Amino acid sequence: MTSRNTEAVTPSPERVFDWLEKEFERRAAAGIFRRLRTRDADEEFIALQGNDYLGLSQDKRVVEAAVEATRRWGTSSTGSRVVSGSTALHAEFEEELADFTGAEAALVFSSGYMANLSAITTLSGPESLIVTDQDIHASLIDGCRLSRSEVSVAPHLDVKAMGEALRNRRQPNALVITDSVFSVDGDLAPLGDVIEVCRQHQASLLVDDAHGFGVLGEGGRGAAHAMGLASAPDVVTSLTLSKSLGAQGGAVFGPRRAIRQMVESARTFIFDTGLAPANVAAALAALRIMRAEPDLVPRARGIAAEISMRLKERGFTVSTPDAAVVSVRAPSPKTAEEWTARCAEQGVRVGCFRPPAVTDGISRIRIASRADLTPAQVDRAVEVITEAAPEGAATP
Repeated sequence: MTSRNTEAVTPSPERVFDWLEKEFERRAAAGIFRRLRTRDADEEFIALQGNDYLGLSQDKRVVEAAVEATRRWGTSSTGSRVVSGSTALHAEFEEELADFTGAEAALVFSSGYMANLSAITTLSGPESLIVTDQDIHASLIDGCRLSRSEVSVAPHLDVKAMGEALRNRRQPNALVITDSVFSVDGDLAPLGDVIEVCRQHQASLLVDDAHGFGVLGEGGRGAAHAMGLASAPDVVTSLTLSKSLGAQGGAVFGPRRAIRQMVESARTFIFDTGLAPANVAAALAALRIMRAEPDLVPRARGIAAEISMRLKERGFTVSTPDAAVVSVRAPSPKTAEEWTARCAEQGVRVGCFRPPAVTDGISRIRIASRADLTPAQVDRAVEVITEAAPEGAATP
């Protein structure tokens, strides 16, 4: 005979979410709680916390393109792109993006997150093995979860482990997934070695080039283009429009039949409202600026390298940037949060990366270089980061 608790419990709507309080307490004790920080449009600060690598989000030409598109098309695309939300503006941007990168075709999504979910779920499935680097972006991880594929996770930058997983697979199909530039430390994936392993084992490759496009390759065409992979028949590339292009949204480009498959079967494309025309126009204007002003690209990388070097000279443990991302180690999650807050109080905004968002358990502040930073702003940023540093962040 089994016993059960017969104590009467009176239903109470007010107590339904009481269990969340323990979660909040646990996160606060671990120093990993999050809070939203609002800002005003006229607030003045040095922005190093975002990913506006070319400084185009405030460019008057980009802003005016968004305004004009709103006047012409309205504030919304009004529906899914397979119903009413695919405008001539979407097609124009897709054609120019494909031409710029050398790909056969491109497709625009409402966000980079949606772009990655679409790419993974349509290019894999129950008969596929997915092999990923352990440090891929959260959107890629979620795409793997939705794919119904078996997933093998390789240690960071371990191409040999990727090859072993592909060699031992039971499935007829395989998809390898990696960021080009990893968002935490800004290190670069060995794409040449990765594609070699893929081709040895008849696997396709998905490269998330969110942090590489606009920063790497000829004229900012990205890491995949720099490796000669943008027009490859077995490589698909995704990106966000909110970083170097200073807009919002996402895109995927690659072989035409891969793009067609997303149009025909990607739930996060078919059942999602199309990207607003203003954002498409902004991204298109930014893409044309990239074509016209290729010097923006090396400038963003050069400033990142300078910031990294100067902070290393002050005794910090700093990543060596392969693109435009610099990370600086913090002693703990709590001190990383405090460091970020003290920088903000002095007019310098930096990012704060802590577990569980980072898989190696190391907390960091994260600095995103911008091509439009002035020498005075770089000097000020280095000075504030140094002065605001917690005890133990730098070695004498």
